[in-house]
Amino acid sequence: MISRELRIGTRGSQLALYQANWVRERLVQAHPDLKVTLVTIKTTGDKIQDAPLARIGGKGLFVKEIEEALIQKRVDLAVHSIKDVPTELPRELHLSAITTREDPRDVFISKDGKNLRELEQGAKIGTSSLRRQAQLLHFRGDLELIPLRGNLDTRLKKLEKENLDGIVLAMAGVKRLGFESRITEIIPAEISLPAIGQGALGIETRKGDKEVEERIHFLNDLPSAVAVSAERAFLKKLQGGCQVPIAAFAQVFDSNLRIDGLVGTIDGKRLIKHHLEGPAENAISSMLGAVSPDQKKAFIKNQSIVSNLIDTIKEVSRVNSLVIKNSLEHINKTLGFFGNFMPGAVYKPSGAFGDIPMKGSRLSEGA
Repeated sequence: MISRELRIGTRGSQLALYQANWVRERLVQAHPDLKVTLVTIKTTGDKIQDAPLARIGGKGLFVKEIEEALIQKRVDLAVHSIKDVPTELPRELHLSAITTREDPRDVFISKDGKNLRELEQGAKIGTSSLRRQAQLLHFRGDLELIPLRGNLDTRLKKLEKENLDGIVLAMAGVKRLGFESRITEIIPAEISLPAIGQGALGIETRKGDKEVEERIHFLNDLPSAVAVSAERAFLKKLQGGCQVPIAAFAQVFDSNLRIDGLVGTIDGKRLIKHHLEGPAENAISSMLGAVSPDQKKAFIKNQSIVSNLIDTIKEVSRVNSLVIKNSLEHINKTLGFFGNFMPGAVYKPSGAFGDIPMKGSRLSEGA
């Protein structure tokens, strides 16, 4: 017997509908009494297809209208690609679940089967991402980067129509839509560090809607949530968006959380990379709902993983106002490590960072 209907807000692209249907199927399997329907909503990013994202500017180009529907109770939850979700959410909403992450790496799809190293001098590569552009130009400065907008299937068609030598896409989307056979090369993270949250889905709900939160709780994957939240904390602290090449990739290995961060110039002539790691078990226990004083202290300690990474990058980049935009005053504010999707958590300024031992790689700068 159907006792409750849940409405999922989603974009109308082929990939977005696949992702929303994936969530719908698992909700129905877990809760046979549910009727789950999709509500397709066209966002600003869907409407403007003839300009690069960096030129359009603004935040939430692919989520704003969906969030409005959620606030107005026209939908009960929203399914997003996390990389499209701003770090600042409307006060009425929060991220209640982050699903198991798909492979977050970028892939190269070539017209003639050549990988990135084998391409001819001056080859034309399609991408709409400044992050990818900066890293690809750092890897091969002779490449010509061509702005490429549109849904995944549209961009694949443009590979032939616009006489490109190749395009760069997120592997997660390519896999989800069954285009793996088109992949020429999986680009190592050493060449193209992924976008913040790439490969993970976020489920956004209204604060205080306990029934919906309880229904979707099983979809939250703790290691993915810890890693993605670290990346989002990094992005939030740098106040980055589509206009600045920023990348971060966090992973949980055994009991350690490692995060790699990158900022750079659009022309790829200067990339600044660093990584840090520290214990992750306290962050995971905090996400399970433990809020004792000792765990709060441990939770704050984990902030230093991301904060030290940011401080290192900022120290090296302090004279480059194009890449690093926020002030010293902002650096010293509390990181609020998982504040974007953990309602009810209490954070206090952690003072000087470095409360736990950090292992850092050799700093790498482009010429």
